[in-house]
Amino acid sequence: MSAAKILRLNANDNVVVTVTDLPAGSPAENVITTMRVPRGHKVAARAIAKGEPIRKFGQIIGFASTDILPGEWVHEKNVTMGEDFERDYAFASEAKPFEGLRPGEVPAFFEGFRRADGRAGTRNYIGILSSVNCSATAVDYVADAINRSGILEDYPEIDGIVPLPHGQGCGMAGKGEAFDVLSRTQWGYASHPNFSAVLLIGLGCEVFQIPRMKETYGIAEGDHFQSLTIQEIGGTRKAVEAGVARVKEMLPFAARSKREPIPASELTLALQCGGSDGYSGLTANPALGVAADMLVRQGGTAILSETPEIYGAEHLLTRRAESVEVGQKIVDLIHWWEDYTSKNGGEMNNNPSPGNKAGGLTTILEKSLGAVAKGGNSTLRGVYRYAERIDRKGFVYMDTPGYDPVAATGQVAGGANILCFTTGRGSAYGCKPVPSIKLATNNELYARMPDDMDINCGDIVEGVTLEEKGQEIFETVLAVASGKPSKSEELGYGRNEFVPWQIGAVM
Repeated sequence: MSAAKILRLNANDNVVVTVTDLPAGSPAENVITTMRVPRGHKVAARAIAKGEPIRKFGQIIGFASTDILPGEWVHEKNVTMGEDFERDYAFASEAKPFEGLRPGEVPAFFEGFRRADGRAGTRNYIGILSSVNCSATAVDYVADAINRSGILEDYPEIDGIVPLPHGQGCGMAGKGEAFDVLSRTQWGYASHPNFSAVLLIGLGCEVFQIPRMKETYGIAEGDHFQSLTIQEIGGTRKAVEAGVARVKEMLPFAARSKREPIPASELTLALQCGGSDGYSGLTANPALGVAADMLVRQGGTAILSETPEIYGAEHLLTRRAESVEVGQKIVDLIHWWEDYTSKNGGEMNNNPSPGNKAGGLTTILEKSLGAVAKGGNSTLRGVYRYAERIDRKGFVYMDTPGYDPVAATGQVAGGANILCFTTGRGSAYGCKPVPSIKLATNNELYARMPDDMDINCGDIVEGVTLEEKGQEIFETVLAVASGKPSKSEELGYGRNEFVPWQIGAVM
């Protein structure tokens, strides 16, 4: 993209996008703005009649709720989602065989940790999980006691202690979808390759029973996994003392893990966006898509998620599905979410958020088209339930909410060992035990929040190509996977970002 005050994204669009604030009377392609239009927002490139589709990216993002004049600001006051319209799913019509490395591309490696089950980690943490909210405080106390003791200074091979309290585990049914989601999430973290060892602390009488989890997943206690309950061991103080002792026993075992060269094919990249703006679908998201495609060509895995934020753009994924069956799973998820939001008094267009709208996004259709760009152009190889173990290489999809902490928790439970997070408004987020790389969509954000942002993608509108930025992102992924701290890690984020999806009734 070249430097300009406006951008036309597709020849068939009837709107253009501003790159700077445009006062009234400013030229915008072949029209003159009739009012001030903020940067990242849309200007009518011609007259648009009431009821006519609004097109951006060559796709429908909404419908005119009134007649729109050339040069008018196109946003909430004159755009509606409109009635449901047909999408051409064209299942598997754009599926391609595995491409592999292109001429000039060489096999990539990172310095990671090879675990006993064959998977690869990018960090070497000890995790402390709670089975229920009732043991969350004890989990925090154990972690704080270890950190205050200074004992970790004797084990530089260990990246730290990660406490992961949460708000569930009881007041729920002991079977069904909600229980299964929590169970998969807990096991996904307990067995995550970024943990060399895990301690699971429960209360004792909760619905989510530790013995049941151990039986379900065939867990045997040993150096890599320990558990205890507050009630059985004699109360909070004794549980904390016992937890500290257990973690200290794990330290020598965890310290035996050493970094070694591992092919990039062992990376599983979680793709996230939050605090999106009008630039997200133009800069950071498509650049991340380029990096995701590069990883897939290396034999690695990239996970797109956030089902409410592919709504209206799902046809772009069904076309790339490797089979009709895989594509139909995407459509089935959309129908489930339509029913889910309706039952809870909402609608799919509850998203975008106020911040998204201030940044230039008007409808969920528009936001979704930008969000899907994170997934690049590779063939869709599989569709997974929330927190389900990812067992296929390539580009895959996981069903999650759009709420970032919940979505990322599911991706990590599924096996993601590195995460890239694009943002236009400035999301503050980290994701222990998985390093999160933050990508700013615009120059202003990168300059305003330098301690939070790892990569600036705003220079794409000034002429940096998506391919060049994608290469930068890919190289950063390798560096962070090899131990370079991301900005969110330097800030210490990740203690409170473990948020399993709570689907069922709280009883």
